[in-house]
Amino acid sequence: MQPPRERSEVRPRAGWMVMGKRGRASAREVCRVLAVFLSLFPHVSLQCKILKCNSEFWASTSNSGPEEEFCTALRVYNSCVRRTARTCRGDLAYHSAQHGVEDLMSQHNCSKEGPTSQPRARTPLPPPPPPLPPDSQERSDGPEVCHYERSLPRNTAPPNYTHCGFFGDPHLRTFGDDFQTCKVEGAWPLIHNKYLSVQVTNTPVVPGSLATATSKLTIIFKNFQECVDQKMFHAETGELPAAFADGSKNGGDRHGANTLRVVEKVPGQHVEIQARYIGTTIVVRQVGHYLTFAVRMPEEVVNSVEDGDNQDLYLCLHGCPANQRIDLRNLRVGEAEPHSAARTRSSSSSTGAQGFTYQSAKARCKERLPVEDLYFQSCVFDLLSSGDVNFTMAAYYAFEDVKMLHSNSERYHIFEKDTLMGSAAQRGTCALSLLFINLLSVLLWTEFCVPTTSWCV
Repeated sequence: MQPPRERSEVRPRAGWMVMGKRGRASAREVCRVLAVFLSLFPHVSLQCKILKCNSEFWASTSNSGPEEEFCTALRVYNSCVRRTARTCRGDLAYHSAQHGVEDLMSQHNCSKEGPTSQPRARTPLPPPPPPLPPDSQERSDGPEVCHYERSLPRNTAPPNYTHCGFFGDPHLRTFGDDFQTCKVEGAWPLIHNKYLSVQVTNTPVVPGSLATATSKLTIIFKNFQECVDQKMFHAETGELPAAFADGSKNGGDRHGANTLRVVEKVPGQHVEIQARYIGTTIVVRQVGHYLTFAVRMPEEVVNSVEDGDNQDLYLCLHGCPANQRIDLRNLRVGEAEPHSAARTRSSSSSTGAQGFTYQSAKARCKERLPVEDLYFQSCVFDLLSSGDVNFTMAAYYAFEDVKMLHSNSERYHIFEKDTLMGSAAQRGTCALSLLFINLLSVLLWTEFCVPTTSWCV
């Protein structure tokens, strides 16, 4: 078996490159300046929708068009920015957009009076060319180094793909197929390696409760050779964008930019990010008020650690810290009555919240998850701890993502006995190590102490 290959890389660059076609450089520059502000100040309030205005403007001006059409897009952009004035006042990204749109209208001699309808649809592009032969498929998207499997040395074994998922209250499936339920309130890193970083922010589901769920997700793809520029994807409750933070949908201006792209599957609910240059697929969903995350990634990429970096805190790799874990078996405690958190939530005016007993929670989860594995158990736990029926769908979609992303169909389902066996195996390893140390101590005592008993005593 050949040793793991080494892939040359370019370290992440400080700042963002501003590039574009002549006549549209100013528009792109303004959008990318906004992206810098968003990356420096990611905690924009949920009410401020300036990111949405920016994305819509970028999408409507991404292709060259008549000056009149560009002015119409600017007026639409200006109107969108003005509508966010009350909720975004004081936000640097908002004030940057406000001044930026005024500058652009001045540069292009656009009047503030005029049509403000969305730009008319352009003539559809001609149908794509027929597929290339299998040995040259997608070569037009960039050099071979930008296609993970094709960049592997010849006669190398196929890569081993791994999966990590994070959903619900929250529940974690690690790259090693460990299944854990965790507290982890606040910001926590899921993945961090040479190619990308993923961080989630979890907030309490019910005020004063230990139950938390993911309300923010940030993914940073680091620039890589001639393939992609550095890109950031940021999602929040109520805002699942179909583009990166700078409004673009691919990896930038490099030759292999199309090997990184954002694909919107269901508007506002389901986004897929394909990073073919590192053989990685990421699925982000919004289910109810919260986000879910799932990824398929080659083992080599998972273990591509930065020099001197401590990976202990990255949840997808090592799981949650012991003091942050919750035992799912505790959900049977008090099964005759609804969980106190659920009762608290059901007394509020929140839509879809209600109290559940253990049996009624099982019945509800059984509708979507017929197999009583840990996805089923996590669904029951979430209903008891929150009373929010949307968590039923979060567990359902998490398992659907497993079926799409996991490379071993025999490992789709994880059962409680699997985790218990894993813990027992760890305890067994520790016991064997302790036995070995004791035997070694006896041998050393016999070797050195018996001939010189007076010294040993």
